[in-house]
Amino acid sequence: MYFSKSFIPILKNNPTEAKIKSHKLMLRTGMIKQSSAGIYSWLPLGFKVMKKIEQIVREEQNRVGVQEMLMPTIQSSEIWKESGRYDDYGEEMLRIKDRQNREMLYGPTNEELITEIFRSSVKSYKSLPQLLYHIQWKFRDELRPRFGIMRCREFYMKDAYSFDISDDEALYSYNKFFLSYLNTFKRMELSAIPMAADTGPIGGNLSHEFIILADTGESKIYTDKRIFEVDSTETIIDKNSLAQLRKDFEKYYSVTDEKFNKSEFENNVEENNRLQTKGIEVGHIFYFGDKYSRAMNANVDYNGKKEFVKMGSYGIGVSRLVGAIIEAKYDEKNEIMKWPLSVSPYDCSILPIINKNDNSNLDRAVNIYNELKKNDLDVLIDDTDENISSKIKKFNLLGIPYQIIIGKNFNEHKIEFKEINKEPIFISLDKIIKILNKKK
Repeated sequence: MYFSKSFIPILKNNPTEAKIKSHKLMLRTGMIKQSSAGIYSWLPLGFKVMKKIEQIVREEQNRVGVQEMLMPTIQSSEIWKESGRYDDYGEEMLRIKDRQNREMLYGPTNEELITEIFRSSVKSYKSLPQLLYHIQWKFRDELRPRFGIMRCREFYMKDAYSFDISDDEALYSYNKFFLSYLNTFKRMELSAIPMAADTGPIGGNLSHEFIILADTGESKIYTDKRIFEVDSTETIIDKNSLAQLRKDFEKYYSVTDEKFNKSEFENNVEENNRLQTKGIEVGHIFYFGDKYSRAMNANVDYNGKKEFVKMGSYGIGVSRLVGAIIEAKYDEKNEIMKWPLSVSPYDCSILPIINKNDNSNLDRAVNIYNELKKNDLDVLIDDTDENISSKIKKFNLLGIPYQIIIGKNFNEHKIEFKEINKEPIFISLDKIIKILNKKK
């Protein structure tokens, strides 16, 4: 992509209405544009990042055997009345009526709808377990939407649901998602810690939030610092290994503020290992047994009798993760962002110094651009006539992690190649391609 043809409406200064790093950067670099309170259009740069996050989430769900489907954004009120949540959910639910005066709603979550789909489709325990997910827009009518896409009304979310015959099998499913989430955030270069959490309106008695540390986070967290040393790299997807993985994390005190107990914290964590700070929730998993299946009569035949299935639900805020990564990675003081390559909108940028009446550097840049494209690398070339310091400053803000700089001393065997926040090196184009493909 040529920068002059791209739709990246960069602002000169931070917008005054933005209060946190992610909101400032996303507005300033033209990743999003507000449509109305808490509702945003995703412009090409932001959309590319979000779709890469979505693909990582999808791959890690598929890896543990979850099947993808797609449910609608608009749901009937009847199934919510059946579960008992239609009146209980509160004013965050957007309720509407169609032309036949039927009560409908814009789905804030999908426990009811997936349960209705399951009960009409699965009759025998021999079809269990069933693990299903979709990635879809949600709407919650926040009273005070703020912080850009971090707490907005319309958001893009992966939500998954498990159906099992027993508590034991259901916990195996729960632990699959536990591992999947750790691997998902690791691929985005985020240190997301699972913490015991309140189940809230979803219900049940087992829940973990996955939290990344951030001063701008809305969640207060209390944890043992040693939890950051737990290794999940080699975990195998079998019942015993997954159960042990959860135990490895849970042996360290780590909770959100709703579950915090001061005496438990002080009795279980030595003073030098205590950490009280703030964080951003990037994922939440729940096990709630037969809360929905019993209310909605979702059962299967098990040895001649009807058994209510055991359920869990598992959410990741795909659009929210864009903001969470910025909160974790953006150096606001020096106006430098560095996207993890796995989610970066482009793999590399090319910044030629273009002089009046001399397009030789631009021609060289185009040749390199074409070679990178042949090797399946996504590249943004700055073909504007800005000076090189302005270009570097601009691209440091955009956060594309690697830069190729083409100046007056260009040498095709020793191309200036730079990773943001690191000193440049001078190497061949072949080596640049190898580095970029190895990092992806």
